[in-house]
Amino acid sequence: MPVQQIFHYQQEFQLESEATLPGFQLAYTTYGTLNPQRSNVVWVCHALTGSSDFTDWWCDLFGEGKLYDPREWFVVCANSLGGCYGSTGPLSVNPKTLQPYFHTFPQLTNRDIVRAFDLLRQELELERVHTLLGGSLGGQQALEWVLQKPEVFERLVHVASNARHSPWGIAFNESQRMAIRQDPTWNASTAEAGKEGLKTARAIAMLSYRHYNTYDEAQQEPGHSITDNFRAASYQVYQGEKLAQRFNAYTYWLLSKAMDSHNVGRDRGGVERALAQVKARSLFVGVDTDLLFPVEEQYFLHAQVSGSSFHLLRSNYGHDGFLVEVDQLTEAIRQFYQNEKVTEEELNYEKQER
Repeated sequence: MPVQQIFHYQQEFQLESEATLPGFQLAYTTYGTLNPQRSNVVWVCHALTGSSDFTDWWCDLFGEGKLYDPREWFVVCANSLGGCYGSTGPLSVNPKTLQPYFHTFPQLTNRDIVRAFDLLRQELELERVHTLLGGSLGGQQALEWVLQKPEVFERLVHVASNARHSPWGIAFNESQRMAIRQDPTWNASTAEAGKEGLKTARAIAMLSYRHYNTYDEAQQEPGHSITDNFRAASYQVYQGEKLAQRFNAYTYWLLSKAMDSHNVGRDRGGVERALAQVKARSLFVGVDTDLLFPVEEQYFLHAQVSGSSFHLLRSNYGHDGFLVEVDQLTEAIRQFYQNEKVTEEELNYEKQER
């Protein structure tokens, strides 16, 4: 069974903004057992509203008889710094004031979050990671991490994400934050601040996560006489209510800002120059109906990262296809591993021939 634990870092942690945190904790989940060579590590980076429990939101990838069988792999995932599933975030108590951070929690970038992850990696004494796997916001973080620690990560599986967050994606995120700002409670320093605005923000987000076809198939009215109380309208309300029960507006604001900050080319001479430095064997996966991270972004990554592979998932679920089309994703990753084995066998054969 997956094991959930807490990593405590008790030193001052400086952020890219030059603000500091007086230490932090990360909630993390492990599944499986390290082999004697410590060569079977898979690290997962979660999406915007995910938790460290990857068996909850990507359950068909992990488990006995599945792609990442715990009898063969040791899987790790940490809840993001700034999160609300056990890691230090805006609802946590600031040890300096003995009060919750709320609005005083400093802004984070993906680089900050990845540096926190890496401190956990070091604590776990994982010198090498076989595969780093992430989708959406988690894909951004995974790409940033392989650039920060090229000697650690052997393979990257980067799903429905990009090298630099687009103006289109930033506009979607800002529209959601505008909804939170319009909530009269947002300026209060309470755990419930911005909750109604968060519901609207989530409804906006659903339009970027899904696709026209998703709504047409699932929310279309069966008859022709209805003039109000449409299924699609009820669905938007339901999605907002559902997220507000498990999340908070502070973390949503904070991590959407971290997503906007994503740019692997910052201070590295531009995106192309940064991607040329990727050493991990890489698989870039796109979803053909993705409106938020369109496939052009993954094609670009594939073109820029030498020796990389590309796979296109076909789905009516838009961006959320990376979570839904697990059978296709499983096959893509298996083929990625298999192609690598074939290449190694060919190289060994050529050496013997010489």
